[in-house]
Amino acid sequence: MNKEIMDKISVFQKNEITEYFIYTKLSESSKGNNREVLRRIAEDELKHYNLWKKYSRKDIAPDTFKVWKYFLISKIFGLTFGVKLMEKGEQGAQVAYNAVSKDVPEAEFIAHEEDGHEKELIAMIDEERLKYVGSIVLGLNDALVELTGALAGLTFALQNTRLVATAGLITGIAASLSMAASEYLSTKSEEAGKNPLKASVYTGIAYVFTVLFLIFPFLVFKYLYLCLGVSLLNAVIVIYLFTFYVSIAKDVPFRKRFTEMAAISLGIAAISFFIGLLVRHFLRIDV
Repeated sequence: MNKEIMDKISVFQKNEITEYFIYTKLSESSKGNNREVLRRIAEDELKHYNLWKKYSRKDIAPDTFKVWKYFLISKIFGLTFGVKLMEKGEQGAQVAYNAVSKDVPEAEFIAHEEDGHEKELIAMIDEERLKYVGSIVLGLNDALVELTGALAGLTFALQNTRLVATAGLITGIAASLSMAASEYLSTKSEEAGKNPLKASVYTGIAYVFTVLFLIFPFLVFKYLYLCLGVSLLNAVIVIYLFTFYVSIAKDVPFRKRFTEMAAISLGIAAISFFIGLLVRHFLRIDV
């Protein structure tokens, strides 16, 4: 084999042993079915490493930084998110495997097994927080749509950063309690296998954190429209981060969901801003 092929094999081998250690560490820190699923994936990665080793004829150390990076991501943001994020980063591997299949017959087998068997195993991971993604989405969506609109309207109507922050905070906390209660009753009436109390807590917490993030600029900056601009930017950041998380963890399209949520939130904010203008004008509010 030429040097180019051998270099590729070394890269593949390093990736496999790195993923073996990632899945092994995750398996050791997991329980029940998840521990077994992760152990089986780790065994697949080790088997692939040994297949590549037949051709490289050398041992290769794992990428320690990558091992800890994905281990910590998985522990902080959830097992499913961490594993799927890692696998997305390896999507080009199948194409690269096919490029060496003439020299390494096992390459097609490895590509097929990683594309099929490992995806099936990853789908078997059972994670509680994913059951409540819908509740979190509900809290985030409502907070983003309602509060961006309310803050835009209050900004023009009240013309005072502290008053806007106070009114927004009161509105946001009241709405979060209302949403949490509604989610509790809604979940209780369903037969989805979710705990109503947990669903309401997830919804309420997502709402409150979003409210605080959106109101924060009005407590820090003095210039009214700068506060509104930063608050709307914060809304877009929240939408981007959470849409990215859901797109990875739940395998749903990112661009369409992000564009839709951003357009709705910013559109409502624009409409509310003009409503605030009209209210201030016709009610002759002078703060």
